[in-house]
Amino acid sequence: MPNTIVMKFGGTSVADADRIKRAAQRIVGQHTAGRRVVAVLSARGQTTDELIQMAEEVSATPDPREMDMLLSTGERISCALCAMAINDLGHRAISLTGSQAGIVTDTSHTKARILDVRADRIREALSEDLIVLVAGFQGVSTSRDVTTLGRGGSDTTAVALAAAIDAEVCEIYTDVAGVFTADPRIVPDARKLPFVSFEEMLEMAASGAKVLQLRSVEYARTHGVRIHCRSSFADGPGTVVLREGETMEHPLITAVTHSTEEARITLLGVPDEPGAAAKIFGALARAGCNVDTIIQNEPLGKGREAEVSFTIAREDLTTAEAALGPVVSDLGIAQITNDPAIGKVSIVGAGMRSHPGVAAKVFETLAGQNINIEMISTSPIKISCVIRADKVPVAVRALHAAFDLGASAIQQERPFGEEAR
Repeated sequence: MPNTIVMKFGGTSVADADRIKRAAQRIVGQHTAGRRVVAVLSARGQTTDELIQMAEEVSATPDPREMDMLLSTGERISCALCAMAINDLGHRAISLTGSQAGIVTDTSHTKARILDVRADRIREALSEDLIVLVAGFQGVSTSRDVTTLGRGGSDTTAVALAAAIDAEVCEIYTDVAGVFTADPRIVPDARKLPFVSFEEMLEMAASGAKVLQLRSVEYARTHGVRIHCRSSFADGPGTVVLREGETMEHPLITAVTHSTEEARITLLGVPDEPGAAAKIFGALARAGCNVDTIIQNEPLGKGREAEVSFTIAREDLTTAEAALGPVVSDLGIAQITNDPAIGKVSIVGAGMRSHPGVAAKVFETLAGQNINIEMISTSPIKISCVIRADKVPVAVRALHAAFDLGASAIQQERPFGEEAR
């Protein structure tokens, strides 16, 4: 729809009454400027964590379907309260649940994927000059159950709605001013990026940057949705995520990202036989566990046993070990161990493709800080190193300095045809 904008507000942006009112004023400001507005809201502050705690107080292993019923209430509260605030400002608003907004998902509970967005009700409301508020993070499955989309799922809700109604832009409002060259809490001189490509943003999100959820970036790239990530608490432009080719030549390294929310599983004594790896990782896939870095130590001779290590999200550790139980027994694997104290530091940059020596500089920098690299994974525009979790802040600062990513070090990029802002 022409002249339409989707605005998404994160949990910190609606954490209390004053912040909800501020979000309402921003929404009304866009509406007053003549735009059709759809706003997607997350649960307030720590509401989702509080709901999870409530579930754990009554059940050691909460049923996934009932968890979705419970967790979906947080976003509904935010939307209803914000609609009240908008109505008090003299504009008409309507709040919708994910299912009322037409968000259809698969049947996976707690980590559902969007299959379709049937946005007829949203279009009807917009045609009546209503501001539409949609509860993020949720939808309805093809079997008519309430589902949730996983941590950060409200980003995906917003992007999916923007694609469905052909919005001009999807604005993601957070507690930071945009996407930075590193986490400003760790690197004080981290620089805000005015523009970043979808390709780079995908790698950054996958390797620990929390500004945007990975699936939301994937969805935006697939459907051609322009994302503008900006601050809820300050005016001014943030970071625009653009298609590859819309920016001028990329710097060598765009950002340093990190994660301390992963764990490593090691399988000792994996038999050297065809199909062993397929059984291991097939079981993890069926359990909904995403695997990141994988290393297999090849056996020294035929019939000998191998060692397989891989990393997963720490929150999936219990699920992964349960899924691997039958496989360990079936294959006769000698031992399964886990290490929840690992971290990951990554450098991301499209310029890496045409510049040799980047990996050597990464390894030299970490060695200079006496940091041991335990696992390595790469892509054409990313190098990730698994290290001890307590070494992550030092590693991030060292790499940020080594590649001159500070606020005064690199000239900002400009997209073709646009002036610097």
